Amino acid sequence: MEYGIANLSVVPLRAQPKHAAEQVSQLLFGETFEIMERHENWLRIITSFDGYEGWLNELQFAAIDAETYTKIASAKAITTRSFVAAALKEADNSLLYIPFGSTLPFFVNGKCTVGNDSYNVDTNGNMENLLEMAYSFINTPYQWGGRTHFGIDCSGFAQAVLRTQGVNLRRDAWQQAEQGQIVDFLQGATLGDLAFFDNEEGRITHVGIMLNNEMIIHASGRVKMDQIDDQGIYSAEQKKYTHKLRIIKRYI
Repeated sequence: MEYGIANLSVVPLRAQPKHAAEQVSQLLFGETFEIMERHENWLRIITSFDGYEGWLNELQFAAIDAETYTKIASAKAITTRSFVAAALKEADNSLLYIPFGSTLPFFVNGKCTVGNDSYNVDTNGNMENLLEMAYSFINTPYQWGGRTHFGIDCSGFAQAVLRTQGVNLRRDAWQQAEQGQIVDFLQGATLGDLAFFDNEEGRITHVGIMLNNEMIIHASGRVKMDQIDDQGIYSAEQKKYTHKLRIIKRYI
């Protein structure tokens, strides 16, 4: 088995082994993965953080051995919590700007190790509480497969914010709905609960973070706050219900 680690800020994971293929997710700096298959210049990988599969270009990662992979995957992840952090590569003093949620393997005294390289990372200004971190994404544009403040999808938003609270959610909304504990009534929902919404076929297609039992923050066009009731999300700007409520789950 071969293993790798992301040594760039944000790397797209594609549905097929080609640049023009759909982006299904993103790999953030410091995240590790197993290499499952090779096809020309592409690798089919599965991430250690959330078990997600996708195709990665062979020029956009660093190889690591099995021992290093196991140490990183089994350790409690230390992640960045600022919009963007500066990582200075010691080998050549080049600067890399890494996004919110980047992983800092073997982090000690401001320094992490990714592959064969060491980076000094500025972690000043990191946000701490869930509400502050959720609000920080306001007006972030919706991007299919996105996971950063420069573009994010609904499940990526939920995953990113709850990860800072020690909750490891899976990648897609329907997968996240299989985790957590059921909240029986909307009136019992509290900050950090996740609300899930389905389509006409009954498939869960959307998720948002409850702020209280009347308001939700979610990525739909952009990250925004809307009203929610037993019927679903009501958009004041669109003057209509936009998502039909299916279930509410608790993770914290």
